[in-house]
Amino acid sequence: MTMFTRREIARAAGILAVGAALPWSDRVVAASAAPPAPDPLAMVAPELREAARQILAIGKQMPPMSANTLPSVRASMARYEKPRLPDVPVKQHRIPVAGAPDVSVYVVNAQPGVIRPAILHAHGGGYVTGWAALKVPALQRLAKDLDCVVVSVDYRLAPETTYKGSIEDNYAGLKWMHAHARELGIDPHRIAIMGESAGGGHAALLAIAARDRGEVPVVFQALVYPMLDDRTGSSRTVPPHVGQIGWTAQSNRFGWQSFLGQQPGGPNVPAAAVPARTVDLSGLPPAFIGVGSIDLFVDEDIEYARRLIDAGVATELLVVPGAFHGFDSVADSSLAIQFNAAKRNALRRAFDTTGQAPTRR
Repeated sequence: MTMFTRREIARAAGILAVGAALPWSDRVVAASAAPPAPDPLAMVAPELREAARQILAIGKQMPPMSANTLPSVRASMARYEKPRLPDVPVKQHRIPVAGAPDVSVYVVNAQPGVIRPAILHAHGGGYVTGWAALKVPALQRLAKDLDCVVVSVDYRLAPETTYKGSIEDNYAGLKWMHAHARELGIDPHRIAIMGESAGGGHAALLAIAARDRGEVPVVFQALVYPMLDDRTGSSRTVPPHVGQIGWTAQSNRFGWQSFLGQQPGGPNVPAAAVPARTVDLSGLPPAFIGVGSIDLFVDEDIEYARRLIDAGVATELLVVPGAFHGFDSVADSSLAIQFNAAKRNALRRAFDTTGQAPTRR
C-alpha cells in the first residue's frame, strides 16, 4: 500500500486547487446578494476531510484564472511531477497529426515480441492545463499491475487549440498505437481508452470518434470522473454542496469556454465537442464511469451512464459517497483504494474478454 506524507498531500492538493481557483473572469457577485454558503466540508467523507481542508486553503491563495494568469499556473504545475519507476520503461515519440503539428506520446511498458493489451490515455487538466508527463509515474504503476502497454498523448491545450485540434491529437495517438502494435507488443484487438477529468471527456470523445470513423477497434472506455457536459455550472445549476472542492462551476465555465471557443451552455454549442450532447451513443465500447458523490460532474456522469445503458452499452457506474473531484490522487484512503481497484478490475475484465493471455510472438 502506498502511503502519502502530509507534504505529498499538499502538493497534490495544489494541483486540484488550480481548478478550485478558476473563477469566471467576468463574474462579480455582491456578498450581500448571495445566500449563506454551505460548509464545503459537511458532505466530505471523514477520511478525506484533511485533504479537502488543504485543497480549500490552497485554493484561497491562488489568483483568479484568466488568459493572463494561465501561463504561470501551467508553469507552477511542474513542481508536482513525481519520479518515474526505474523498472518500467518509458519512451517518448513524436507522431504525425493530419493537417497539424506532430504531437508527443509517451509509451509506457512496451515490450516488443509480446502480445499484450494496451490503453490509450488522455490526461486531465480542465482542457486548459496539465501534460502527459505528469501522469507517467501513475501510468507506470497501472501498466505494471495490469501487464499492459499504455500510450499517453500530450494533446494540445485550450484556449490555444479548441476541441477540433485536441480531438485529432488523441485520435492520431490511437491510430499510431494500432498501426505500430507489433513493434510495441500490443494486441490490436485489445485496446482500451482511459482518462481522468478532462481526459475522461477526451476519452469519451475518442470512443465516439473511433466508432464513427471505423478505423480502430476499441474494446473499453474507462472514464474517471469525466468532464462530459458544458452545461454543468453554466445553463444548468448544481446543488450547493456539489462541486465545492477540487473543481468548481466557475472553473468549469472557464475550461469549457476555452475548449469550445465560445460560451458554454448555449443552444449553438457543437455536439462534436461535448460527449453529453452526442445524440446517438449506441455502438460504443463498454464503459466504466467512476465519480464522487460531491464531485461537480456527478450528475452528468450518472446521466451519461444511464444513456449508455439505454443505448445498449454495457456500463459500470461507481459513485463514491463523500468523495470530491480528484480525491483518489490526494489521500491514501480506503475509498481511493477501493475506487482504483474497481477501475483496474474493470480493465482486467475488458482485456480478458478475448480469452487471451500475454504471449510471445
